[in-house]
Formats: sequence, structure tokens, C-alpha cells
Amino acid sequence: MAAGYNVLLRNAQLDAINTFAGNSGKLRIYSGTRPATGGTATTLLAELTMNATRAPNASGGVQTANAITSGTAVATGTASWARELKSDGTTQVADLGVGTSGQEVTIATTSIVTSATVSCSSMVITRGNA
Repeated sequence: MAAGYNVLLRNAQLDAINTFAGNSGKLRIYSGTRPATGGTATTLLAELTMNATRAPNASGGVQTANAITSGTAVATGTASWARELKSDGTTQVADLGVGTSGQEVTIATTSIVTSATVSCSSMVITRGNA
């Protein structure tokens, strides 16, 4: 059986991501197979900008990012994963699943076409056992 953590601890762990990530970070959307966390990225499809205030404090073991600014696609492909970076554009925060539902990052379509607008409707991270 997996470990189960108190909800206050799960919230604190998620809030630590806010502290580490800082504000106005980047959310890069990629095609291809997601590498091991922090591994070499695959084909970049689009870069979006996180809110100046990344996310409010977690509640119930769940953290929902504030609005994310849309970006313009730089390549054509099928979106399959995303990488959140600090505002410096180089320091990796997290690798996340992307889809139209059921993933941490929700976008309108995973079929990305060069020069199209790419929008993220939500980014929700749930700390295990929530």
C-alpha cells in the first residue's frame, strides 16, 4: 500500500512548488515521448507564459494555476507533454501530462499547427493520495 500523507502536509508540498517556481514562468508544450524528468526535451510546439502570480495556495492537496497566457505555435505536431520552467527559461520545475482532459495541463486540442494560437485552459497538480 502506498504512503498516505496528511492533507496539510500535501498542501505544504504543493505550496513549496510555488516558492521554487516563482512568478511569470514558462510552460512549454512538446510533442513526442516524454523523457525522464529533466531529460532532453523533444520537439517544442509552443511556449506559454505563467501568470505573474503562479498559483494560490493549495487546498485539499490540489493546486490550480492562475490563468496562463496563450502562445503561438512554433511547430506542427501532436502535443503530448509539457515542461514548466522558472522565468529564466532554463530551470526545470516539473514535467506534466498534456491533453484535452484527464491530464495536469488541459488544452483545447492536441493537434498543434505552426502559427496557431495555443491556449491552456487549466493546469492542476494533485499531490498523491489526495
